[in-house]
Amino acid sequence: MRLRVRGRAWFVAALAAASMASAPALAAKRHGGRRTAHGGHGKRHHAVARERPVSATRGGLPNVQAAAALVLDDGGRQIYAKNPDKERPIASISKLAATLAVVEHGLELDGLSTINKNDIEVAKGGARSRLLDGMTLSNRDLLHAALMGSDNRAIPALGRAVRLTPPQLTAAMNAKVRALGLRNTRFHEPTGLSTGNVSTPREIIAMLKAVMANAVLAPITRRAEYDAHPVGKPPIHYNNTNHPAQRGNVQVLGGKTGYNDDARYCLVVATRIEGRTYYMAFLGDDGKMTRFGDVARVADWIISHPQRLPSGARPAVAGGMTEPVAGPPAPAAELPVGVAAPDPEEPDGGGPGAPATPPTTVASP
Repeated sequence: MRLRVRGRAWFVAALAAASMASAPALAAKRHGGRRTAHGGHGKRHHAVARERPVSATRGGLPNVQAAAALVLDDGGRQIYAKNPDKERPIASISKLAATLAVVEHGLELDGLSTINKNDIEVAKGGARSRLLDGMTLSNRDLLHAALMGSDNRAIPALGRAVRLTPPQLTAAMNAKVRALGLRNTRFHEPTGLSTGNVSTPREIIAMLKAVMANAVLAPITRRAEYDAHPVGKPPIHYNNTNHPAQRGNVQVLGGKTGYNDDARYCLVVATRIEGRTYYMAFLGDDGKMTRFGDVARVADWIISHPQRLPSGARPAVAGGMTEPVAGPPAPAAELPVGVAAPDPEEPDGGGPGAPATPPTTVASP
């Protein structure tokens, strides 16, 4: 049966549809100085992905949607910049500094830590956790939960494993970034829930490089999947939240995602494109898949415009390419309207049922 909507009835129907489309953004709740997209540990609700299609390039450059961004090659040469030194909230990218601090404080990887009510309190207001009160895991498993699954409860538990309270861990994180020479990065708490945890695209790339230089942490940031084994409990399967950046012409070498209401969707990632390493940082993307679309747009531009790159920063393949190696750009790169996407910042968002196909760049007009 075909329904026809006319006149005032059509207007009411359109208004209702628009309200439904904006509901996910209105559902975000504040928690004092913290913000989260999911309102704490209640029932999980996935927003319907309604990413805005955009052109692949703008003004002859990749059409990056992030509010602040930076792309560097392995020699530190600048490929793309947009507010690269502007301070912005970085959400769970803070966990790069937290895990560096605990490892450098002598974390015993095979030692056991038990999740307690203090860990739950520190993580209150964040995405739902699968690390339950009383659950015991190895510190190695907790590092994977923190970096791959972005689990907030793992961070205070790791701090306790090296005898650091959350305030002491925060101080150690601030000391670490000072030692790295990062003057525009600071932390108010260790998980990334605070909007006072800020940095810049340039400095989160420096943080990622420090993590990738660490023999313990580097393999975790580039791992696609991992099974944690709580004592006496079924395994917990994690897919890395940075994995959607991987595509036909992009190999992910390491990275970290982040999200809270003020930071919006963030990503710092090391990639290999046509035989060369590029570091990319995107802060303040409005869509959960848009940050991965930004990676795709930059990668396609690098391959398609080798003559525009600084000397020494060009892809290793001689002669360049005029089309992405994965084929022509596909439409609706950010996910088609109406498809529910698992939240990359939910620890269990990377479990079974997570999308297996990484985003591709959006079609040019």
